[in-house]
Amino acid sequence: MLRALYEYAVAHDLTLPDGYVKKTVAAYLCFSSRSEEYVELWLGDERPIPCPDIGSLANGTEKSNVIVEKRSVVIPDMENAKSRFFRQALEQLGETDPDARLCAERLTNPEILCAIRKKLDAKKIKASQRISFMVDDRKLHDSPHLLAWWQTFRQEILPPKSGELVPCLITGEPTHAVTTVLPISGLHSVGGHARGDALICFDKPAFCSYGLKQAANAPVSESAMSAVKAALDALLAGAPVLAGMKFVHWYDREVAAEEDPLLDENMFALSIDMEEEYDREEEQEEVNAVSAADRLIRSVKGGTSPLPLDANYYILLLSGVGGRVMIRRYERGRYEELQEKLTQWNQDLALVNAVGSGLCKPLKLTGRLIRLMKYQKSDKKIFDRLSKELAGITPAVLAAILHGGRLPDAVALRALAYLRSKLLAAESVDQENRKTEDNLDGWACQWLKVWLIRHREGGDTMLKETYNMDHGEPAYHCGGLMAVYAAIQRTAMPNVNASVAQRYYASCIQTPALVLGRLSQLSVHHLEKIRYPSVAESYRELLETVNSAIGNQVPTTLDLEKQSYFALGYYQMSARIRKETQERIQAAKKNAQEGE
Repeated sequence: MLRALYEYAVAHDLTLPDGYVKKTVAAYLCFSSRSEEYVELWLGDERPIPCPDIGSLANGTEKSNVIVEKRSVVIPDMENAKSRFFRQALEQLGETDPDARLCAERLTNPEILCAIRKKLDAKKIKASQRISFMVDDRKLHDSPHLLAWWQTFRQEILPPKSGELVPCLITGEPTHAVTTVLPISGLHSVGGHARGDALICFDKPAFCSYGLKQAANAPVSESAMSAVKAALDALLAGAPVLAGMKFVHWYDREVAAEEDPLLDENMFALSIDMEEEYDREEEQEEVNAVSAADRLIRSVKGGTSPLPLDANYYILLLSGVGGRVMIRRYERGRYEELQEKLTQWNQDLALVNAVGSGLCKPLKLTGRLIRLMKYQKSDKKIFDRLSKELAGITPAVLAAILHGGRLPDAVALRALAYLRSKLLAAESVDQENRKTEDNLDGWACQWLKVWLIRHREGGDTMLKETYNMDHGEPAYHCGGLMAVYAAIQRTAMPNVNASVAQRYYASCIQTPALVLGRLSQLSVHHLEKIRYPSVAESYRELLETVNSAIGNQVPTTLDLEKQSYFALGYYQMSARIRKETQERIQAAKKNAQEGE
């Protein structure tokens, strides 16, 4: 992993000189070589810039960083050891750089210091924010003299290196192992520290082995570890959050965004807004989108695109815990295998939408993971729940996607709980808006479909995108039968307060034999209330067909696997009925227009 990150940094020109790190600057103190009284304040931006850094030497000592430091050090309320060290370093740089000498002189002028404090206070620059200098529109950290001076100055303040040279674990070159490493930035949103988190730690007795202590157990060179940090900082900056973890991925060859299968609509694409999809209640529309992985596979077969099939992919799931980087999952593999597995994932997900008009729209993986928690109608902390409840199973889910393996049983359990809680939470709505309210959530049912397909050796080849009357599982058709009963009630009594689904779904999915008999009796009365005899007759025929598919005996109880079949059968049959109903309505309208 470290070697792959090092090579990424080298390939993307992210490496920095020894003792340099990237920092953000809140403000620049601006001076002029033509006017001693001139002083202004320019605000910085969020763009990190390479700066000298003395690392852990600044912690608890009289030393400080140079050129770029906190306001409390550069412009202290009362002079202290760190501020004196900063000014002395600036004076030393001033021996070779006139701009640095000018800045050091300005910092000794009480009137200028007073003006600086007023301007910093006016712009609300805090004591903990970093500031630097600018002279005649040139920033001091861009000085051409800085690097050479810093390399000499740094050697003077660093403690002498001791011990023999050992091979670096990253490059293999002889080196003096670094005892502390620079913290990794970018994990603050997933439990990391604001100052950064350590990737390698040697501060516990448990890390001592073979008579070696601390860094001697895993020796790395300063330059190699600096490159690893630069790579991780860059990758984390744009990485999406997945259940309280940062999802970091890269390739060892250049892969364009449109050729990256991990940016497919069903993974981390930006084309579908997850929060918007979660709040949507209107009818889902058919989307004829082609996934990135599908495009790639077809281009390979047709020979239309010179794809880098000899590339490798790398994936990290990272979070921060106690000031340290926690590696939740590390995956690597071949690029073409990734294409194949993600194409398989998309094929396994394929499922009719709730109204039967097409397939379910693509949804980012985070949006899918939300369907593995109990539904709450107004959940303001949905992402906090996601990181707490699903951090344990998300790495296993990702592994199943990348390797085409089984999903954990917890996926089916949680998807069923989500479906049940959302259905029971549904309030009575008017007939116009009920067209999707009584059906289940399609994205949650996709979890069940994939889990069932991969649950047993060889998979379930009879599970299709739409309802399959030839499927051999009775529980599947029990779900379909209940969907028919629900549709009959909805047609006969469109304004009923509590639907069949809301009243009986939770009990029917566990003990169908006890509930379906009751629903059969109710359907007799409901069928009599349907206005159009042809519609009632079509329902009777459908009931007969589904009952025949169930077989001679209705199951008494259903386990996890059969409950998943029941839910999927209910969903697909509801979608089929809605589609057929819409087709009848359109046909009736067409006949009426032709009759006129």
